[in-house]
Amino acid sequence: MSEETNPRGPQAPETPRDTTLLHTTADLRARPRTGRRVVVMTMGALHEGHATLVRTARQAAGPGGEVVVTVFVNPLQFGAGEDLDRYPRTLEADIKTASQAGADVVFAPAAEEVYPGGEPQVRVTAGPMGTVLEGATRPGHFDGVLTVVAKLLHLTAPDVALFGQKDAQQLAVIRRMVRDLNFDVEIVGVPTVREDDGLARSSRNRYLSPEERRTALALSRALFAGRDRHAAQEALRARAALAPATHARVDGLNALGEARAAADAHAVAQAVPAGPAGPAAVRAAARQVLDEARRLRPPLVLDYLALVDPADFREIAPDHRGEAILAVAAKVGTTRLIDNIPLTFGAPA
Repeated sequence: MSEETNPRGPQAPETPRDTTLLHTTADLRARPRTGRRVVVMTMGALHEGHATLVRTARQAAGPGGEVVVTVFVNPLQFGAGEDLDRYPRTLEADIKTASQAGADVVFAPAAEEVYPGGEPQVRVTAGPMGTVLEGATRPGHFDGVLTVVAKLLHLTAPDVALFGQKDAQQLAVIRRMVRDLNFDVEIVGVPTVREDDGLARSSRNRYLSPEERRTALALSRALFAGRDRHAAQEALRARAALAPATHARVDGLNALGEARAAADAHAVAQAVPAGPAGPAAVRAAARQVLDEARRLRPPLVLDYLALVDPADFREIAPDHRGEAILAVAAKVGTTRLIDNIPLTFGAPA
């Protein structure tokens, strides 16, 4: 179960919207436009995670605004040997899901509409952030993502665009593109939606057999183990900041025979009040879970475990203070999955 109080996010409208399906930019631009237009970009095969994005978009647009859900399987972001051909295409079901969540329009263009001259010769590149983690594993992937996002932002002309935080590196490079290239749009990240067993919602979860799914749960368990280790360290750091710089209390408790209390007081007194919690310990807690999953049947095949700065997706230093992302990617069978959670190091006591 997700640690969120309401894992479904904003609640769905009481009745489905009268959702219009459009296939061309001309038809989308011909719609009368009032209020804010909020766009959710998807590759289809919509699930509860997408529905949460749409419900959040509905709230952001307000009663007088418009929510547009794009459905387009982008060939530019699939590398050789990846699952472009078998990626699920379920437009009829997608329209129903989008309607129930509050979408006004489903914009499902053909490839010829998005790329009228075939694959574009001029593309957006992700720069250094696009060469690490997902970018290292899938060369060119983020160039394909940014190119289609840029195209769809031009075609749909939104005031706001929403993206899931599960794809944290994607969200980061999109925000960087919008900032660096002066796109007039607000980019909003929406928290990851998890299934009851903790697995992050993904269109690729449907590929998992029951046995593979049990192994795949190691991804979220590893992240939660790292989060729990981090929380314990931050709590100790906060207590240490309030503890007097003396061993008098420890000595007094020892004299009374209170060994456990004395040991705890000694640990708190020895903690470094001003220093951040240790990233190495967070990584170690997560890696232990992943190492155990390598021995399962079927095994988990780890791609990467990383604790990175969300500004550039480089590994954080031992003395890092501020926001960080604990990210993991792995294969189970033939299915590749990613997941992450945000952490904050050196939070105020």
